[in-house]
Amino acid sequence: MTGRPRTFDRDAALAVAVEQFWREGYEKTSVAKLTAAMGLSPPSLYAAFGDKHRLFEEASAAYFRRTCDAVDRATALPNTRDSVARMLEDTALAHTDDTTPPGCLMLTEARLVAQREDLHRRIRERLDQGVQDGDLETSVHTDHLASFLVTVMRGMSGLARDGGTTEELLSIADTAMAAFPSQ
Repeated sequence: MTGRPRTFDRDAALAVAVEQFWREGYEKTSVAKLTAAMGLSPPSLYAAFGDKHRLFEEASAAYFRRTCDAVDRATALPNTRDSVARMLEDTALAHTDDTTPPGCLMLTEARLVAQREDLHRRIRERLDQGVQDGDLETSVHTDHLASFLVTVMRGMSGLARDGGTTEELLSIADTAMAAFPSQ
């Protein structure tokens, strides 16, 4: 028995789930909230996505891919300082975009430690490349600098969730760049 065909757009439903988890966090997002927001019955949600945990895993993976696309574009810039400045500016703009929930799901959700570690690794690798290219002094401890940058980004996310403006987040990005090692 094959069951009834799906009568909803799975990708659109997943996008709604991403937004729900982003707004409320995993713990505060109930299956009832998800089904109401997604326009699905609980059996349809379970049939399409499994349980809440599996839906969260899929939703957060989709969110992380989108976030990493932006990080990868920034880290592809040829100059390390420009790369980090772009990453921080993009963070400020994304966290305060009126078309999405404020802040960043990956930077604020307790369950996404592995994704934050991956972000840290990507940034550290770009900083390491900067040392190799001569954009950064060899004395720069790239692991510490990457931790600093992720912490700044997490702080920007928290401020945005608390109502911070784009201008406030951009000023934090500027301050972080003032602390960035000179070339």
